[in-house]
Amino acid sequence: MSAPVKTPNPGKKQGQKAGQVAATPAPAIPETAPTPDAAPAPERVIVTVGVLSLAQRFGRFVAALTASLWKLLLDTGRKIAVFCENWLLDGKKAPHGLAVTRIMFGIAGLGILGSNWSTRLYAFGPGSLWNGQWAAPSSDFPQIWLFSIFRTVMPNAAAYTAMYLLVAVLAVMFTLGWRFKIVLPIYFVLWVSLIEAQDLLGDQGDNMYRIALILLFFADPCQRWALDARRRRKAAERGGSWLAQTWRGRPLLADKPEYQSLFHNLSLVALTAQVCFVYASGALYKAGGAPWSGGEAIYDPLHTVQFGTWPALSELVTAWGPSVTIAAWGSIILQMCFPMMLLTHPTRVVALIGIMGFHLGIALLMGLPWFSLTMIAIDFVFITEKTWTKAISTVRGAWSGAARAA
Repeated sequence: MSAPVKTPNPGKKQGQKAGQVAATPAPAIPETAPTPDAAPAPERVIVTVGVLSLAQRFGRFVAALTASLWKLLLDTGRKIAVFCENWLLDGKKAPHGLAVTRIMFGIAGLGILGSNWSTRLYAFGPGSLWNGQWAAPSSDFPQIWLFSIFRTVMPNAAAYTAMYLLVAVLAVMFTLGWRFKIVLPIYFVLWVSLIEAQDLLGDQGDNMYRIALILLFFADPCQRWALDARRRRKAAERGGSWLAQTWRGRPLLADKPEYQSLFHNLSLVALTAQVCFVYASGALYKAGGAPWSGGEAIYDPLHTVQFGTWPALSELVTAWGPSVTIAAWGSIILQMCFPMMLLTHPTRVVALIGIMGFHLGIALLMGLPWFSLTMIAIDFVFITEKTWTKAISTVRGAWSGAARAA
C-alpha cells in the first residue's frame, strides 16, 4: 500500500515548527485603475513639452537677437563718434571752398555798395530822413551803440560818404584776405550798421550774409588764395617772437592745432545746417501755397516792374505754361531734397548744379544778383577738396600748355 500523501497546511509555512503561530499576512491594497483626470494622456504630455521647449527656444532667440542688436547699436554709435571726432579734429576742412566763399562775399559787398553809390544819399543818407527811419528806426540794431555809427552820421552827407567808402575799403581787404581776423569784426559792425539804418531796403540776402559773417569769425577762410596765407608762410620761415609772428599772421592757437580745426569745422557744420534750414523751410512754405502749385508764384513776379528786370526775357521764359509749372515744382523738390542729396557724391553734383542754376535764374530774371551771389558763395563749401584739386590741376595744365604753344 502506498503511503498517504500529506497535504500542506495552508495556514502554516513550510518548515514552520509545530506549536508556532503563523503570522497573518497584510492584506494587499488593490490597485485602482487611474481616472482620466488623474494622469494626462500621452499625446497631451508630448504637446505640453513641445510648447514649453518652443517657448524656451523663442525666449533664447529673442535674448540673443536683442543682445546682437544692442551690440550693433553700440558699435555703430562708437564708429560714428570716432568718425565725428576725427572729422572735427583732424585738420581744417574745405579750405578752397571757404576761400571762394570769402572772395564772393567780398564781391557781393562791393556790388551792393557800388550799385547803390549814386543813390546812397537819397536811399540811405540825409535824403532819406523823411521816411522816419532815422527818428524811429524799425530795427533794434541802430539803437545799439555798437551798430549806431551810420545812424549817427546819416544827417551829414560828407561823413556818411566817408563811412560808406570805409566800408568799401574793408570789403576789398576782406576779399583779398588781408589781416582777416582784424578786418572781419570791423567790417561786420559797419555792414550791419549800414544795412539796418534803413531796414525797409533790406532783404533776406542781407540776413544770410550777416549770419555767414558771424560764422566766419570761428573759421579760417584764408588758407588759400589770400594774402594772409602768403604772410603765414613767410612768418614761419622768418621766425621771431610770438608777438611778431602773430602780427605776421601766425594763428593764435598754433600750439593747439586740434582746437583750430574744431572751431573751423564746427563753423562749417553750422553753415551747412543754416543753408539746409533755409532751403527746407522755403520748400515747405512754397508747398503750402496755392500760387506755387499752379506756377503763378513764378509767373506773376516776372511781369512786375520791381522784379521783371528784362521784360522781353520774362515773356520768353513764361510763354509756355507747362515750363512755368515745372520750374515752380522743380524748385520745391530741389530745395526739399537738397540736404539729403549732399550725402553722396553723385547726388551732390546734381544738387549743386541745380541749386546754382536756380540762383542764377533768380539773379538774371528777378534782378536779385547779390542775394543769389551770397547763396552761391555759401554753396561752394560743399564742393569736395578732391574736386578742387582736380580742377586746379586741370587749369594749371591748360595754362602751361597754352604757354608752351605760344
